[in-house]
Amino acid sequence: MNLRKNILISLLLAIGYIMHQVTPGTIGNMKFDLLLSFLFVALLISKDLKSTILAGLLAGFITAITTTFPGGQIANVVDKIVASLAVYLMIKVSDKFKFKQISTGIIAFIGTIISGTTFLFTALMLVGLPAPFPVLFAGIVLPTAVTNIFVTLIVYNAVNLALKATGVKFMQAKEQ
Repeated sequence: MNLRKNILISLLLAIGYIMHQVTPGTIGNMKFDLLLSFLFVALLISKDLKSTILAGLLAGFITAITTTFPGGQIANVVDKIVASLAVYLMIKVSDKFKFKQISTGIIAFIGTIISGTTFLFTALMLVGLPAPFPVLFAGIVLPTAVTNIFVTLIVYNAVNLALKATGVKFMQAKEQ
């Protein structure tokens, strides 16, 4: 793995951690998960499976230590790994499309839906939910998915602009 790429992924996850930490809990003490946007940007830039798995695990552990949801630690790790792998597959499919901004927004929306649904289902199975599943889905997951479209696009464009300005190019790691 490329050291520069790992440093960028770490910085993105650190910024996402700060965003996740300062986001207040809402319905049932659940938070809007803005760290997902930074995770998705890291995956869009790295585009390799090893980095995807590592970033997903790290994001899961970070959100697990900052969660306000009772018993949400395991659910956070599971949902980030599942969402990371799903986003990785969507990135591989979307690389063939011309409209990167639209595909990035769609990836952010669907990735957040997958993450939120996985979190809610895992939490339901392990510890139960503080409110009915449909209420939490409509009150937390859907608004977070819409918000993450815009946050992901802003962060992705800012990172790409910074990479172009500095002339940093990542060598794509060959999948083994």
